[in-house]
Amino acid sequence: MTIKRIGVGKRMSACVVYGGVARTAGFVAEAAAGKSFKEQTADILAQIDATLKEAGTDKTKILKANIWLTSMSGFAQMNEAWDAWVPQGHTPARATVESPKLAAVGLDVEIMVEAAV
Repeated sequence: MTIKRIGVGKRMSACVVYGGVARTAGFVAEAAAGKSFKEQTADILAQIDATLKEAGTDKTKILKANIWLTSMSGFAQMNEAWDAWVPQGHTPARATVESPKLAAVGLDVEIMVEAAV
């Protein structure tokens, strides 16, 4: 089997596809850094959409999602963006946990997914 890497960087790839599954790195907000949990989540989900498309799949095929929040006080806001984005009938297995510190100040949400290709 061939391994396909998307967005290859010095430290990590944005996504690795192997064995019929696309596995993303943890995405954080780019345009919405420092903004609300909802805005950061929407920014991240747009990045995930683009990456899954490049991997040959889409959000209807997400198997699993891991979500990290710097505070559970942002859980409802994150869910507002998530619920507007995830297709009904295609909700993945999901875990959301609090992690007081992410990679940098102003980043309050991180999302990693796995999707069938």
